[in-house]
Amino acid sequence: MHVKRFEDAQPYTAPNHFDCHGLRLQGFEEGGPTNQWIGFSQFLPGGGAGPDSTPYEKVYVVLEGEMTVIVDGEETVLGRMDSCTIPPNEVRKIENRINDTCKMLVVIPYPPEV
Repeated sequence: MHVKRFEDAQPYTAPNHFDCHGLRLQGFEEGGPTNQWIGFSQFLPGGGAGPDSTPYEKVYVVLEGEMTVIVDGEETVLGRMDSCTIPPNEVRKIENRINDTCKMLVVIPYPPEV
């Protein structure tokens, strides 16, 4: 078993994100998961990401607040404990449109080795 305490989580900067503070909870470390990593993202009011896509799928889980996910012009609001899967290469934009912080878990496979 690999335990990592929240106080030991290291910050990371996600490309094309704004007003967001990310912490890596698991992954990219000795003894950690071998096929995916887990991020904890805190988006300030007005914060978000995109529009962009990645060549691998990702899963969002909203822990607190709300996040609006926009795909092909369709908007979906995720609330507490709602989740979604973003398929590979799907262009998405996310926006925190409320006046409170949105806290999300993000599960992403490791990038393919070159």
